[in-house]
Amino acid sequence: MTISKERKAELTAQFGKNAADTGNPKVQVAILTERIRELTEHMKSHQKDFHTRRGLLMLVGRRRRLLSYIKKNDIFEYRELIKELGIRDNIQ
Repeated sequence: MTISKERKAELTAQFGKNAADTGNPKVQVAILTERIRELTEHMKSHQKDFHTRRGLLMLVGRRRRLLSYIKKNDIFEYRELIKELGIRDNIQ
């Protein structure tokens, strides 16, 4: 239930400034979004997997905090990122 190195490298190259820019908040949000999508699919077929559910909720919280940081610093970058990733704008 983890993403492959190749997929992580693709996301880093797409959202980072260079191929080694994994610390960029945009890259972190993209990687978290990919993991959240995988875990959401897993939870559809395993409704009683509460350990995975807790991990999923923790990832969603981490992504939410990173998105609020991006929104606070650069609203245009935030809007572009959520449009590219296809996630809703529910950060207050």
